[in-house]
Amino acid sequence: MKIDLHCHTRASDGTLTPTELVQRAALQQVAILAITDHDTTDGLAEARSEADRQGIQLVNGVEISTRWHSFEIHVVGLGFDPESDALSTLLAQQQASREARARAIGDKLAKRGIEDAYARAKALCGTGTLGRGHFARLLVEQGLVRHTQAAFDKYLGKGQSAYVATPWCTIAEAVAAIHRAGGVSVLAHPGKYSLSNKWLRKLLGSFVEADGMAMEALGCQQSPDQRRFLLSLAEEHQLLISAGSDFHQPGRWIELGRGLQRPEQTGVWHHFGWT
Repeated sequence: MKIDLHCHTRASDGTLTPTELVQRAALQQVAILAITDHDTTDGLAEARSEADRQGIQLVNGVEISTRWHSFEIHVVGLGFDPESDALSTLLAQQQASREARARAIGDKLAKRGIEDAYARAKALCGTGTLGRGHFARLLVEQGLVRHTQAAFDKYLGKGQSAYVATPWCTIAEAVAAIHRAGGVSVLAHPGKYSLSNKWLRKLLGSFVEADGMAMEALGCQQSPDQRRFLLSLAEEHQLLISAGSDFHQPGRWIELGRGLQRPEQTGVWHHFGWT
């Protein structure tokens, strides 16, 4: 049985609608799916209707951006009540921070001679949550970079000319809101933060101190050594295991459910009793 507990739709910076993403998950034989859009749950209702038609078990999900030292760290929430006041209040604050960041990115790109970037990225976003991914796609469309990662490397990533440090909530605030909504808190893609092993262990220590419950140890494009290392860290810090592709758009390397076979270690699927 395939499981994927981290992916994105057009409600944030994915390219597929919630319906299209669930349909793709069905084609990939994913049985349990969590849609974890950035700081929003707006795509869940549409996704649930299609999941019921496809026979997929849909898990309520969200990915919350947090600030830890000088790093942007993402915390995924799973299995929560989307009507929770605590979570809704936090996500509204996060949306306000996202809007302020987007306008600031637009201003910085204008100084680089890229006019109307905010308005054009907003048009790409539509009714979804505007994020750096939309600016990255815009830069690709304008022929300024060859692919979205190059947009981050040249313009949008930390230390680059259009990077904007954002006053996100803390890890503890994100974890608390998820737990008050009845969900499980998961440290997202711990191998993607460009941290040394020492700093990664420090991050995990902070996450555990904030009562974080799980970490994504299973993802796409992992080597066997990388996976073993993350599984060992989860065991070392007594964290549950989660699995997620972080799928945003159809492509060659990252696919829903790909390479996410579950190990024997205790996972979030055991916590919820998912089969």
